[in-house]
This record gives sequence, structure tokens and C-alpha cells, in this order.
Amino acid sequence: MKNKEPLILAIVVIFTLVTYYLVEPYAHHVMHKHVESQDFKYTDLPAITKIGNATNGKELVANAGCTGCHSISKEGIAAPMDAVASAGAYGVNPPDLSEMGAILDANFLASLIKNPAHALKVEHKFDAAKGQMHPMISFYGMGGDIDQEIADMVSYLQSIAVSPSEVTPAMAFENACGRCHAVGYEKWTQIGTKPAFKHEKDSLAFDIKVLEYQDSLKVYMGKLPPDLSMYIRSRSQEYIETFVENPQNHLAGTAMPRVGVTADSMDKIIEYMLDSGDTKRHERESVGMKVMIYLLVFAIFAFLWKKQVWKDLH
Repeated sequence: MKNKEPLILAIVVIFTLVTYYLVEPYAHHVMHKHVESQDFKYTDLPAITKIGNATNGKELVANAGCTGCHSISKEGIAAPMDAVASAGAYGVNPPDLSEMGAILDANFLASLIKNPAHALKVEHKFDAAKGQMHPMISFYGMGGDIDQEIADMVSYLQSIAVSPSEVTPAMAFENACGRCHAVGYEKWTQIGTKPAFKHEKDSLAFDIKVLEYQDSLKVYMGKLPPDLSMYIRSRSQEYIETFVENPQNHLAGTAMPRVGVTADSMDKIIEYMLDSGDTKRHERESVGMKVMIYLLVFAIFAFLWKKQVWKDLH
């Protein structure tokens, strides 16, 4: 009797590959525009040409009114309002500036200080000519060389921040994304991680604050930004990276701003999202290798057993 199993196997493999191509890569090519990453270089923004002085930058940050909206916890400077009140005033809670010098690209940070709407790529939403001012006021200088002053401010923010290698995934995500996006699987809300309350009334009070914050955020953004617990599973890593790098490339007219993170910070954000979307991924990868070894050994024994049973019929 002629053995037809290899032919059957080949047919199954061919049909499986064709089906995979039609459902997966082809669908992605047709339904999702491919966007090339610029490696988070922000080449559309001018580069810093001055050597910054951190000491002068500290005075400028204090005198320019930055702490009227932002906290700098590392310097013992608290926020003037809590997160809910800040969102009510500005639409979103202004970030603490302690680690921004490590998480954000330096050229982006300089442009953000000088012209927030332009750096964030939301000029379509905040058109100064129409009186639509961005909540963050542009820095017009303190009477000296404005480019030098901005370089000094960036230098100061970098000097108080941890080194980029010390930025943790949670730190990168919470500073860059966490004021707009919740991550329910990590108990992260737009106003911080939800504590484990002893009394239900305290838990409900916290939830009310989150809802109040989200109401302000909806008005500011047009809709509530999605919970990102499983977003890394529903979208590809490449999509998320290029979307964060420049949201307008994927969704022209979106209210989501360009965040301005460095490539290293983006890697940390992706790592955080991978961990939240699959909390057992490291354990699964370890177990997966053992399972594959078991299946290989099992397949060998199954093949030998099959040869023994069918040897008189082939």
C-alpha cells in the first residue's frame, strides 16, 4: 500500500499557510496603513544649539511660573491643586516634572516649553489665531536669549531626573501616558494607583474622584482615552510605537498629543504594556520551552510506535 501521508501533510500545510496569509498579513496590509518609525528623533523640531546651565535653569523654572501648574516632587514643590481640580481647570492634570528630563527627548522638551501646541502636534485643536489657546502657556523668555534660557531649563530638568537607564517601565508609562489612560489590570487610574481601602466608603470616594477627573478629560480630549490593559494584545507593538511617536500619522485630526518620549522610554512603555496585558508572560515563556521539548520527545516516541504498529502494512 502506497504511503499517502506525506502528500496529505503537504496539502494541509499549503492550505494552512494560504489561510494564514489571507487572514493575517494580507488583512493587516489592507486594513492598516504602514507607518515608518523615525526612531523618536523628532527631526521636524529644531535642535538645541546652546549649552544649558542647570543652575540658571532652576531659577528660570521657578520665575517663569512653571510651578504654578506643575509639581516637582524631587525639589519638594507640591502641585498647587490636586489632580481632579487640575483636570477641571486645564482638562488634564499637568505632570510632575521630576523625571521629565529623562523620559522626554531633549529637543522635544525644548520645543514644548517654547510652543506646546506645535511640539505636541495639536495645532489643529489649539489655533492661537482663533483664540484657541493651549492650556500650557508658551514661554516667551525672561528678557535674555530665549534659546539659551530654554536650554538652561532643559538642562535643569535633566539634572534632577534619574539617568535614562534608571527609568522603570512603570515610571515611563505613568509619566508619559498615565494621566490620560487607565490600566485596570494594574489598578492604575488617571489619578494614580487605586489603593486597597479598608472601608468600602473610601473606595467609593476614590472612584468618584476618578469619574470626576474622567469627565474633565472627556471634555478636553473629545472622548475618554481607552484603558490600555489589553491594548498591546489587540494592536501590534509597531502600531503602538508609531502611534505614540506621531498620532497624526495614523489618525489625522486626533486630539491625542505627540508625547515626545525617547526611544528608550518607548521601550520601557512597551515593556509595561506587555506585562500588564500578559501578567504571566515570563512564566509562560519558561514553561513554553519545557512544553516544546516534551512535545518533541513525545513526537519521536509516537513516530517510532507508529512505525512499529504499521510496519507490516507499509
